[in-house]
Order: sequence, then structure tokens, then C-alpha cells
Amino acid sequence: MTDDGEEPDAVAFGIAAVDEHLESIDWPATPSEITAATGDPEVPYEASGRTLALSEALDETGRAEFESRRDLLDALHPVFEEHRQSAGPGILSWLRNALPV
Repeated sequence: MTDDGEEPDAVAFGIAAVDEHLESIDWPATPSEITAATGDPEVPYEASGRTLALSEALDETGRAEFESRRDLLDALHPVFEEHRQSAGPGILSWLRNALPV
């Protein structure tokens, strides 16, 4: 809880973060239409805050068109997962492993 008694906002990343930008898109949609409609946001793909431009993630799907919101999110999931796994464990994990138990 925060000092004012409110629950802290959850941090969305990966496809959950992309989903927040998809309200105004008419389906089917091309990557360029999606980029134009969303403003090409930087999408966090892990909780530590590493980001990837939506346009880059769309390019990495290799797709020319997405039939629906679900189709887009399903195609983006492995892209964000690959980036998350290739980013390594991060500084906190490194510090935990470096300290004696």
C-alpha cells in the first residue's frame, strides 16, 4: 500500500502493455497501421523496465497483417519472451548470487 492508503498501480509489460494501446485500431490491421494508431510506444518487456519499440516488435513477427487484437497479441508474445530471456537475469539476480548465504 502507498502512504495515502491506495494500492500501488500494477506495472504492465509485454503483451499486457501493448493491449493498453489497441482501443482505436480497426481489424484487420497492418504493422504500419498499428504503429500509426498507437504512436509506436516503447513497450516494457520485463518488470525491470527494459523496453522495445512496438514497431520493432511488429517487424520481428514477420507478419504483414493481423486479423484481430488476439491475433496480434499471440504473435507478439514470443517476440517479447525472446527479448526477456536474452536480456539475462538482471542486476538484482546477479547481486543475490554474489552475496554469501
